Amino acid sequence: MTNAFTKDLFKGKHALITGGGSGINQRIAERFGEQGASVSIVGRTIEKLAAVAQGIEKAGGKAGGFPADVREYDILAAAIGSARQKFGKLDIVVCGAAGNFPAPATGMSANGFKAVIDIDLLGTFNTVRAAFEHMNRPGASVINISATQAFTPMAFQSHVCAAKAGVDMLTRTLAIEWGPQGVRVNSIAPGAVDETEGMSRLAPTPEARKMVTGSIPLRRFATKDEIADLAIFLCSNAASYITGTVVVCDGGQSLGGFAFEKLAGASRER
Repeated sequence: MTNAFTKDLFKGKHALITGGGSGINQRIAERFGEQGASVSIVGRTIEKLAAVAQGIEKAGGKAGGFPADVREYDILAAAIGSARQKFGKLDIVVCGAAGNFPAPATGMSANGFKAVIDIDLLGTFNTVRAAFEHMNRPGASVINISATQAFTPMAFQSHVCAAKAGVDMLTRTLAIEWGPQGVRVNSIAPGAVDETEGMSRLAPTPEARKMVTGSIPLRRFATKDEIADLAIFLCSNAASYITGTVVVCDGGQSLGGFAFEKLAGASRER
């Protein structure tokens, strides 16, 4: 995909991404590196962090991996402090660490439900809470990675729906609290994103993938680059007056047109 942004867009800036060792968040980390930011990648697997950081540096950027579990506040805060020591004050924080597995509510343990709440919602709070002292100044930006499950109920996703709804309300609340300091807080709600672990679990077969794309007006999955581009935009000066917003990037899937299309087709047949 052609890069729509100038390579020095975030020159001299410091971006920290949780969950940056894989998937969407890895691509977000790489893209911030491509735009000139120093990138701190936080996650649980040292080897993955090192590989992503090395890739960014090989491409000419600056990056470092900082192992931490977003559920463990003290360890996370120490990792963020180490990132600040290495690259300076934070300008951008992307909270992307998340968990997901399909399961009916009646077949899910309390621990399973709690695990997703703890990673997605508590982990987001822990990250922004620990990062705020390092970015409390005008121009700083927070991106919380949400999902369309936050506002569109989905069977076998009760834990994710609850967690992401909490993330979106946390986003709005922090935008109110931190706006007077000039810190912007927004959410990105991706829909179906290709080549991610989440989609491989939710749509593991060609038939399932066809069913999903059939429910999307644009008739395709998003790419990881398209989500990363949105994060770049929201953290840029072009979005300097946008805060407290949940930006949906799902190809129109959450509009609900698929059900009407099927109904209209059935009506025409009669």
